Amino acid sequence: MEKKNFDKLSHQIIGCAIEVHRMLGPGLLESTYEQCLAHELTAHKIDFKLQHPIPITYKDVQIDCGYRIDMFVHEQIIVELKSVEQLTGIHEAQLLTYMKLANAPIGLLINFNVKILKHGVKRFVL
Repeated sequence: MEKKNFDKLSHQIIGCAIEVHRMLGPGLLESTYEQCLAHELTAHKIDFKLQHPIPITYKDVQIDCGYRIDMFVHEQIIVELKSVEQLTGIHEAQLLTYMKLANAPIGLLINFNVKILKHGVKRFVL
């Protein structure tokens, strides 16, 4: 996928997240936002996998440790959702690690527990 397409798809995902936030506001559980964002992505015909398993490889052995990507869009963009008071370094580290493990070039970290969603969105590029 070209950079231009990554940018367009990232903007579409963020637009869907803004719509969810506009309808629900902050203060709900992460799982609620996840299901509502899944509904929006489906309505916009954006291909994604929900709670996609991500194994790790350790000394040439693939190990399923129970890691799951909240949303894996077009198997290229990882979307990690949060509903926390504020994003911290551990949230960013989690996303960057998932991006490396899944070989995904783009990651979106979205915190729904903010007044204005654009203040809760961070985009990462490997």
